[in-house]
Amino acid sequence: MFDVKGRYVFISGASRGIGYQAAVFMAEQGCKLILHARKKEHLQKILDAVKVYDTETYTVEAELSDLLQVELMLKKIDSFGVDVDIVLNNAGIQVGYRNDYLNTPIEDYEESFRINTIAPMMITYHFLKKREKKGYGRIINTTSGIRREPQQAGYSASKAALDKVTMDLASVYDGSNIMINLTDPGWCKTDLGGQNAPNTPESTIPGIVVGAFVDDQKSGRLFAAPAFHGMSIAEAVQYAEKNVRSYCRKV
Repeated sequence: MFDVKGRYVFISGASRGIGYQAAVFMAEQGCKLILHARKKEHLQKILDAVKVYDTETYTVEAELSDLLQVELMLKKIDSFGVDVDIVLNNAGIQVGYRNDYLNTPIEDYEESFRINTIAPMMITYHFLKKREKKGYGRIINTTSGIRREPQQAGYSASKAALDKVTMDLASVYDGSNIMINLTDPGWCKTDLGGQNAPNTPESTIPGIVVGAFVDDQKSGRLFAAPAFHGMSIAEAVQYAEKNVRSYCRKV
């Protein structure tokens, strides 16, 4: 199992929901944190929650639909002078549910792709350049299992695009200690998922972050968080390495 203690993890959308749960869990494991939200003041609750772990924590802000803000955020992180070993691209947007889906506005696609595809890939590319020099790292991009819902076309298309570029990139690094994988939290009661969702944000732990701990040099996997609910992180890693296949490999 990859030793994360003392390593920096970047988590986007860390102020609430799944990102909040991931930040607390990684702090429990001894990680140092770089936490993102649209506004820094939104991060006060998570900062209060991780104080008990006495871990070094930085905060950054950016509206991910504004790609210039994403670039400035990455420069800010660079200015901290620390190595970001683990990246969890968690933040996302679900722009609306269009019952009149044949009149889905173009803006649904534009905003969804900026936030759900382009911004996380900008972040991924940025940190991968640095991870290549070190020879190790973990990238986890958050996808969605949404299917057969044209009412949410912008959202589902942007997540499908993220899947594609993540898996293509993973194939290049498969077999190395730079591991790139996807995670699917399932349908959760969050601001994005709504109150009709069957799962809580807590149910995503430890599955949402198991990609940070696997250590078998296999990239290109999809970790469905509900499958790991109730496991310890050691159990989750053992299950993942044994049972979740890599799409980069034939077997």
